Amino acid sequence: MKTRKNFGAKAHIYPQPVFIIASYDENGIPDAMNAAWGSVADYTTIALYLNPAHKTIENILNRKAFTVSMATEDSMIESDYVGLVSANNVPDKLKKSGFNTTKSNFVDAPLIDELPMALECELISYDSDTDLLLGKVINLCADESILDETGKIDPFKLKPIIFDSIHASYLTIGNKVGNAFNDGNKIKNK
Repeated sequence: MKTRKNFGAKAHIYPQPVFIIASYDENGIPDAMNAAWGSVADYTTIALYLNPAHKTIENILNRKAFTVSMATEDSMIESDYVGLVSANNVPDKLKKSGFNTTKSNFVDAPLIDELPMALECELISYDSDTDLLLGKVINLCADESILDETGKIDPFKLKPIIFDSIHASYLTIGNKVGNAFNDGNKIKNK
């Protein structure tokens, strides 16, 4: 048996997507933040863990809506910036980032034009004790530039980045290594 090194109770999981959560403030000014603590909760629900001190939480609680985009290799610097600066201190941080927005047709929240894939969500609930925000996905939209020949989202065209919390770095996804719900049949059918 190989020897393992123990690191203690740390929730380091690979891959951790880099989400950019966008919302409108009380004056209709678009805002966005960077977050990696989130996941799919079920087929139409996303779960995010966001501290109540974020301006984004105030916005979402007021507007009951938000969008979640995947940060991309092409937008890494801008995506990191919106995680470094708080809209509590820099109200026009989204504008300073260079990101542009378009209002969602489905929810009261902005879509970030430079991020080609987004979940458009309505607020289900937020628990400030656990920081758990649940959102109902109303629509998934994707720019045609990241679709494959069958009309599906192509992750290699999207070029999402992932967060490496151990080394505080961003990584890109690798190569296709198999076929889900298929390759395991080699063992199942023995």
